[in-house]
Amino acid sequence: MTKTITGQTIGYARTSTSDQVAGLEAQLGELTAIGVDKIFQEQVSSVAERAQLDAAMIYVRDGDVFVVTKIDRLARSVSGLVAIADDLKAKGVTLRILDPAIDTSTPMGQLLLNLLGSIAQFEREIMLERQREGIVRAKREGRYAGRQKTAQRHSSKVKELAAKGTKPSKIAEELGISRSSVYRILGAPADL
Repeated sequence: MTKTITGQTIGYARTSTSDQVAGLEAQLGELTAIGVDKIFQEQVSSVAERAQLDAAMIYVRDGDVFVVTKIDRLARSVSGLVAIADDLKAKGVTLRILDPAIDTSTPMGQLLLNLLGSIAQFEREIMLERQREGIVRAKREGRYAGRQKTAQRHSSKVKELAAKGTKPSKIAEELGISRSSVYRILGAPADL
């Protein structure tokens, strides 16, 4: 039996990058089409700090329905999904996912949410395992050097600025790296 909605319907839309404008617009269209009262939206990775999700979680009240278009727009792992669903439940808020159709106000909806969350996490773990295996194979074959360290990418610019007499703290600020990275590149002790 579906819970009677006594509050507002709150939507949340997210894409990982600003390049995914069409994906965000599609989510907003779906949420608007079902008559969501208020939508929180952001373009940020699911593993980064999500200020709009936090704001939505603070905003929702007992009797509200929290709607997302897909599970992966809300959480990356089962533990993340369960934590969000538990927080919503504790506030008396129903979670509704449009695709696949899941409504946590029903026992079947709760079961489906847990099953799909587990499958999504399993798929992610398999993908990460394959990625690790690929890296090991590439290293063994001499084709993998890894990601260049962020500060090392600025090495020539650090040396150039230092040669012009720019102070290490100013170099660090200008290039967006730490002062200790500047000293490491210059080969000088960091306590100067």
